[in-house]
Amino acid sequence: MLVLGIDPGTAITGYGLVRETEEGGLVLVDCGVITTSPDQPLPARLQVVYQGLAEIARQHRPDAAAVEELFFSRNARTALSVGHARGVTLLALADAGLPIYEYKPLQVKQAIAGYGGADKQQVQQMVTMLLNLDKVPQPDDAADAVAVAVCHIHSAAMAALLASAER
Repeated sequence: MLVLGIDPGTAITGYGLVRETEEGGLVLVDCGVITTSPDQPLPARLQVVYQGLAEIARQHRPDAAAVEELFFSRNARTALSVGHARGVTLLALADAGLPIYEYKPLQVKQAIAGYGGADKQQVQQMVTMLLNLDKVPQPDDAADAVAVAVCHIHSAAMAALLASAER
């Protein structure tokens, strides 16, 4: 299974593609960021995010997409901006025909580090260990997106185990 993880944002949208091997191992296929210029108007920035994600989905043909849900922000303008980016992210993934799963930051931390209160550095170190990498994926937004993809792989595996146990 190949999962495209997304950490949406208007200025920087992180993405990470993680494949689960037949043996149950995890392999980082690709990760990076889509950046937009703050000098551009919002619609143009959202278009860059949409087109970038559409191209990534077209090139890699993932089996599923996992998107980090909007976290509570004290700054309403920031929350609204991230909400716009999430909207075009979901649209790009839906247009690509991908099943979309959404995870709260707490769920991602729990799935990766085993503790919902883990800090960013702890999550990044666990991602590095789980994927057997030499260093933490960079930049932070890409590392966050990789964590979301790994979270989905772990969650899907657990759901499959539970479903088989109910039979």
